[in-house]
Amino acid sequence: MLSKKTKYGLKALAYLASRDSNEPVQIAEIAKHENISQKFLESILLTLRRNGFLGSKKGKGGGYYLIKSPQDILMTSVMRVLEGPIAMVPCVSLNFYEKCDDCPDENECAVNKLMLQVRDSALDVYRNNTLADLIS
Repeated sequence: MLSKKTKYGLKALAYLASRDSNEPVQIAEIAKHENISQKFLESILLTLRRNGFLGSKKGKGGGYYLIKSPQDILMTSVMRVLEGPIAMVPCVSLNFYEKCDDCPDENECAVNKLMLQVRDSALDVYRNNTLADLIS
């Protein structure tokens, strides 16, 4: 299940991307428009800023803004930053691989085979969607 952190992060990014200008937007405005706790949103936006999706400006007229074009923000990148590994089990993860403690042979594991298909399907969706696709 998608975490609230990721859901709210996607909503905030979509809100910023849907604006006519790239002027900074205050957290309070995003929180109010998207019905998100401002305190929780602050943490999410900070994570997105630290990972190169957003810029921020302090002071009067300050706030957060996209530093990349919406068509250049792949959902794979956003999902990995906010949600963590895309794979549901570590033995099929591309970026966070770990061998399962209870599995003697991944090649014979029915769960592994199913989860590879699930991972590949999810990756196909995320790789073929950008922030621009979410707002179109």
